[in-house]
Amino acid sequence: MNQAKLDRDALRRLTLDFTEAFNDNDLGAVMSRFAEGAVYDQFNDEPAQGIDAIRAAFEPQFKGAFGRMQFLDEDLFIDAEARKTLVSWTCTLETKDGSAGWRGLDILHFDDLGKITQKLTYAKAKVPLLRAR
Repeated sequence: MNQAKLDRDALRRLTLDFTEAFNDNDLGAVMSRFAEGAVYDQFNDEPAQGIDAIRAAFEPQFKGAFGRMQFLDEDLFIDAEARKTLVSWTCTLETKDGSAGWRGLDILHFDDLGKITQKLTYAKAKVPLLRAR
């Protein structure tokens, strides 16, 4: 996708497709949206830089280590000139112990090809540090 086509509508679609890939539990589709040197700043303050580190950070979630997760979009803010979006969401979590959830947001920075260069995640959770079982 070239810069001329990276308008509000394109950024909206890229952001919603990214969330949909999470909800489809499709790690390959999620990873295909990141630029090579991207940074994922996780809500536990542990940054992951580069495709391999980002994939490793996401793998427990996609393997079901925390239960079944879904992200329900709430608000989407778009700054087309800066190629950034902010999407707020509620994460629902189904585990063997029952349902849980929390609210959070992602700030996504895109390059001129529509790839994510930064994913900054912030969350409001009673227990923000989930560990794989």
